[in-house]
Amino acid sequence: MVTHVAIVLAAGAGSRYLGPTHKLLAPFRGRTVVETAVAAALEADIGPVIVVTGAVDLPIDSSADGRLSVIANPRWVEGQATSVQVGIEAARARGATSVVIGLGDQPLVTADAWRRVAAANSSIAVATYDGERGNPVKLDSIVWPELPTEGDHGARHLIRLRPELVSEVACAGSSADIDTQEDLDRWI
Repeated sequence: MVTHVAIVLAAGAGSRYLGPTHKLLAPFRGRTVVETAVAAALEADIGPVIVVTGAVDLPIDSSADGRLSVIANPRWVEGQATSVQVGIEAARARGATSVVIGLGDQPLVTADAWRRVAAANSSIAVATYDGERGNPVKLDSIVWPELPTEGDHGARHLIRLRPELVSEVACAGSSADIDTQEDLDRWI
């Protein structure tokens, strides 16, 4: 039985990014943005890693050691909630009791942040950076039925709905999104 599954959401269109490629495929410190985000989840070694894709095929090799799976969300255009649900279903199929969810466009989230959030002793745990909430977010299976199933919502709605279940986990790094070319230029 698997305790944690790390889920990296990488299905969106990235429409605000006007660079020469999809934002997830943009070069970032010797890798692509998404490769950097996935590498941190793998390095954390909290359990299997599931990458949920959609708008663009990502050149992620899932054959290396069996710890990484790439799953396409055919409904990605309907919003982030559908990608979360695809990841949850894959985690459920692996017998997971919790998921730790991060975003493929957040390459500055460290492996340590993934580990610290996974280790939190609460049903919902949220990484914080200098007091600001960000990603990744841990969700125990008890709260999965309360997650939205449609729209462009992740766990933020659930966090607001169930504050008594939430703990904040101070982390180093940053959960800055790479949404525009300017965002990328600031961090490379």
